Amino acid sequence: MPLFFVERDFAQQLALTDDDVRLIDEVAGGEGVRWLFSFLSADRRRTYCLYEAPSVTALTAASDRSELPTHAIIELRPDTVGVPGRVGEWAATQDTAS
Repeated sequence: MPLFFVERDFAQQLALTDDDVRLIDEVAGGEGVRWLFSFLSADRRRTYCLYEAPSVTALTAASDRSELPTHAIIELRPDTVGVPGRVGEWAATQDTAS
């Protein structure tokens, strides 16, 4: 399935509950979209997310139904996604309990 990188800008700080995340995941699943991973900016006003989706149209529909803004959508080559080199080394040293 194609992979997409999505950038979202939020006017105010993002604060999602576990229930919010479950609902967004349900809506996305209804469009054939699967969230894989996200990064949140330090000011909590921008997210960078990785998704599997059948198309940009499906990803946009899921975002619209979830009422999530979409600043940019970029299709990725699946063979370029990973945690190579220094980033992988850094990730391995991080305390996941905090």
